[in-house]
Amino acid sequence: MREKHIRAIDLNLLPVLDALLRLRNATRAGAELGLSQPAMSRALGRLRHLLDDPLLVRAPGGAMLSPRAEALRQPLAALLGEIRTLLVAPPFDPAEETRTLRLAMTDAQAELLLAPLVTRVAAAAPNVLIEWVPISAGLPTRMSAGEVDLTLALDTTPLPRGASSEPLMEDALAVVVRTGHPCGGRWTLADYATYPSVLIALIGDSTSDLDTELAARQLERPVAAIVPNFRAAVQIVAVSDAVTTISRAFAERIAGQMRLQLIDPPLENRRLGVVTVWASYRGGDPLLAWLRAQLRAAASATQASSSTSQ
Repeated sequence: MREKHIRAIDLNLLPVLDALLRLRNATRAGAELGLSQPAMSRALGRLRHLLDDPLLVRAPGGAMLSPRAEALRQPLAALLGEIRTLLVAPPFDPAEETRTLRLAMTDAQAELLLAPLVTRVAAAAPNVLIEWVPISAGLPTRMSAGEVDLTLALDTTPLPRGASSEPLMEDALAVVVRTGHPCGGRWTLADYATYPSVLIALIGDSTSDLDTELAARQLERPVAAIVPNFRAAVQIVAVSDAVTTISRAFAERIAGQMRLQLIDPPLENRRLGVVTVWASYRGGDPLLAWLRAQLRAAASATQASSSTSQ
């Protein structure tokens, strides 16, 4: 038999051959496949030409398989089974997964979400390791390369090219001062020019929408310190007359232990919407989709707990 190149073979004929070998009848095979009798006859002719074999031969009790066809029956059934397995996604079970998933978030977000998230993941996927990655420059590139799986960001932050996002939680800004601060529990825009601020520079940029709003009022806030995380900012505020304007949810979590007071800022927009961001090409990763669901559940439980305690 002459050698045939696979690119010259119509692979659509394989299910037809399988039905013929199982049913040993061209009419019944055509009915199973939804082929008309002429179409089935053409397919049978092409298979006979391709394999240089009659496949079905007449016998006293009806058609029977040729020796060549009989030899093909089991290998073909196994091959088609493997192809179906290849094309159909296996059932997803987080308990069977073994992977390290890296989440980039601020220390304030980690304070709120990391413990409940790790607890949920450990209960359902004990072989999945959660690694907290601090926010840093180059995150879009690291996400595209698969080095970072999810990133938490504000919904006002422009998405990098090739990224997708979904809402995670609602937060708000709060002015945070020490208990007994000279401001007396009230805060105006002019107070920003009176008391020094502690700024948080996550990726080297300490300016914010607040500075833009103050500049529009021809106000500028003096700076007491610039720090790389929120925990350091409130530690300074707790022992000085400095102030910081940060996530209310985070400040409420630590206010009691650090003797802090929270004040509503006199800003046009106090809202902070937090979103989860991931590389769009990984949208079909079932473990990543499952992790986003666990993160949403952790955020929902955190917000519900915060509402109850108020």
